[in-house]
Amino acid sequence: MQHPAWPTIGQRLRAAGLHVMLLTNGLLLKKQAAHLSDSVDEVIVSLDGGTPATYQHIRGVDAFNLVLEGIAAAHAAGLPVTTRTTVQRANFRELPQIIRAAQGAGADVVSFLPIDVSSDFAFGARADLLPMQGQQALTAAEVDAFEAILQAMEGDFAADFASGRLAEPPQKLRRLALYFRSLLDDSPYPPPRCNAPHFSAVLEVDGRLRPCYFLPEWGALGQQSLAEALNQPEAVALRRAYRTGQRPECARCVCPLYKGPRALLRP
Repeated sequence: MQHPAWPTIGQRLRAAGLHVMLLTNGLLLKKQAAHLSDSVDEVIVSLDGGTPATYQHIRGVDAFNLVLEGIAAAHAAGLPVTTRTTVQRANFRELPQIIRAAQGAGADVVSFLPIDVSSDFAFGARADLLPMQGQQALTAAEVDAFEAILQAMEGDFAADFASGRLAEPPQKLRRLALYFRSLLDDSPYPPPRCNAPHFSAVLEVDGRLRPCYFLPEWGALGQQSLAEALNQPEAVALRRAYRTGQRPECARCVCPLYKGPRALLRP
């Protein structure tokens, strides 16, 4: 659900010197294009299909062309646009179509990540959804087909890999296939490098706090300062647990984020 005052919120954050990203399903981008350039610095749009039929199957709404028009509107407003696709059984064969559709609409960067079927906490408690999510993982034969598609993409989109218009390099995309294969036979999956809980936190709209989108909450902001909330014993314990390999969700995290010490220095 979109906050009705999001343009004002974005403007206030930008005025405070923050970089503002709008993560959206894209349904309202075209309609709200006039607000974009003054309110946000970049736009990230979910694009989970390369055809109208696949998009509707996954999203439950016939809005593929509308989303592409929204991407075009954001691009016309002068904003960097990234599309992000959650790869699953229904769309893995359409990665080339997704790239062409996104770039044709004006997207600057195209990104892919696999559907999460491991964490009970991804984007909120959802244990009741995991069986359905598991059905969207790839079968062994589909993983074979996926690997062939990725191999063909290395040649077909070599220039886009080299320029960064495809966010993940070929070796990182191959990890997507490895992830799905590891789900089938519990084969080794190299632990992703991630230290996100040590430099970021998720603050929910109701004040609840979590180390990242894929780990459980430890409490709420309440009346205390953010610094106090971030250093509650429960928060420290969660950070220690992920760092020492005690959180199983981290072993197959689909969206790791790592920053080295130099990247964390203030400009």
